[in-house]
Amino acid sequence: MANNQQVWTRRHMLASGAAVSAAAVAGCIGGNGDDENGNGNGEDEVADISEYQHDGEEPDDQDRSDSLEFLQPADRDEDFDPVVTFDSYSQQVVNLVFDGLYEWDDGLGVEPKIADGMPEEDDDGETYYIDIQEGIEFHNGDEVTASDAAHSFTAPVEEETQNAATYAMIESAEAIDDYSLEVNLEHPYGPFTLSTVVINVVPEDLRTEDTDAFNTDPIGSGPFQFADFQEGEYVELERWDDYWDEPQPYVEQIRFEATPDDANRVAQILAGDTDVIDTVPATEWDEVDGADGVRIHGSRSPSYMYLAFNCNEGETTDPDVRRAVGHSFSMQDFVDDHLGPAADALSSPVPQITNEEGEWDFPVDDWQEQMPEYDPDQAQELLEEAGVPDDWEPRIIAPEGGPREALAERIGSRLSEIGYGADVQGMSFATLVDTYPTGNADDYEMYLLGWTGGPDPDVYYYNLFHESQEGVGQGHFYEGQGEFHDNIMNARQSADQEERRELYIDVTEEIIEQMPVLPAYSEHNTMAAREEVKDLHAHPSVSYNPRIVSEYQNTWIDE
Repeated sequence: MANNQQVWTRRHMLASGAAVSAAAVAGCIGGNGDDENGNGNGEDEVADISEYQHDGEEPDDQDRSDSLEFLQPADRDEDFDPVVTFDSYSQQVVNLVFDGLYEWDDGLGVEPKIADGMPEEDDDGETYYIDIQEGIEFHNGDEVTASDAAHSFTAPVEEETQNAATYAMIESAEAIDDYSLEVNLEHPYGPFTLSTVVINVVPEDLRTEDTDAFNTDPIGSGPFQFADFQEGEYVELERWDDYWDEPQPYVEQIRFEATPDDANRVAQILAGDTDVIDTVPATEWDEVDGADGVRIHGSRSPSYMYLAFNCNEGETTDPDVRRAVGHSFSMQDFVDDHLGPAADALSSPVPQITNEEGEWDFPVDDWQEQMPEYDPDQAQELLEEAGVPDDWEPRIIAPEGGPREALAERIGSRLSEIGYGADVQGMSFATLVDTYPTGNADDYEMYLLGWTGGPDPDVYYYNLFHESQEGVGQGHFYEGQGEFHDNIMNARQSADQEERRELYIDVTEEIIEQMPVLPAYSEHNTMAAREEVKDLHAHPSVSYNPRIVSEYQNTWIDE
């Protein structure tokens, strides 16, 4: 869901999103294509990925009362009501305060949490019946009921929150009795049991009594509860000793602090002044990896960073101009230079983990071959043939700081080398999300953002390419050819995975040919921790880090 390694979706346009089965050890970054010096690539090693296996040690009583400090790499929106929460770093807090109806396992597989078993499908995928466990309580002592779960499904759409698109296919969700609910969809929806059911359950009566108050003092049924909150500074959680599930957390308190400055975060973990930092900057990777007393934890992620072109106004309405930009620099070379073992270059909107864990078997190698290679002569020829004026300096906007602004600067530098230029503007996230959806060439001709998803491609194609999301999830305003938008919607409304796969292949091939968006890279989820922090593992979904407690881990500090 939304740095210096951030991905956001309008506000969720990411920090870096999710990744492989955390149980899997990442291999090597694929080195397809030549760098800007004509040299092949492919030798860089991926981050050392920590597997989900307990360390074999158990804390003593003293260690069960420890506090853990966690530094986040971006400011939070600080909406802690799951119905409203839209950025990854607020969600990191939310996922410890609330339990999900369903949750991700150690990777991107769905498993029941509050639910009692998997959904029962009816009406050819338009109706689902879900049972929940009896006796689960919220922090205030109220029992979790099916009505609470139903409200959690329908409130985002009814209240028109930024999460509405995720649940827009739900026609109704109603409690049959206290422990079972019926969810009716407007049409079959392939991702429903793959991702949509992964939803935090809120107490309906308490929340609707005062939604504003609930947003900054939330009550959930998770292993931790709110203890203290200072807007713009920190959030402190404390262990809920009456937590209904096992295992009980070892850590007693957690403090989240937003620390966007990479150097500051790294300095604190190297000095032992904090316990865990989220996101190890690629520029500091070797220093952190080689430091005594510090360990990097990582996992591949379903994050998708991209360069989008304004197809509404300006020179970039011409696909030849867009392709020329793609030829003007090497994406692989940029990833090697600025991200190294912390990312994989992409050739489509589908990250490697989504393709693998979703078992989509997309023709990624074929797509890679169709991507524009670094060829400045070809770039210059295409721009001249398109009639682009010699003084063309497109405005490129990107989140300030971090690799995406560096990528914008790299593109501007390469365009200058072939006789043009660029007006690169790094912006605060708030300014950027107000700018990129305008479709105005004076505001931008290119923008760099990102998205984080999961095991289903719909999250990327619908939100980032469908015409209904113009000015919401996407600001390229690509009209498409033929059945482009129909294919995205038909794939969304089908429950047949092979049919959906073929539709997404058609959509992707048009994206590569017409290039409204140039895929950039998928950044791994990484954390660095003091070696005294035990049983900590990076999850593919950035919003699950630090997970702290689950059947796969129970973090503690060995002082």
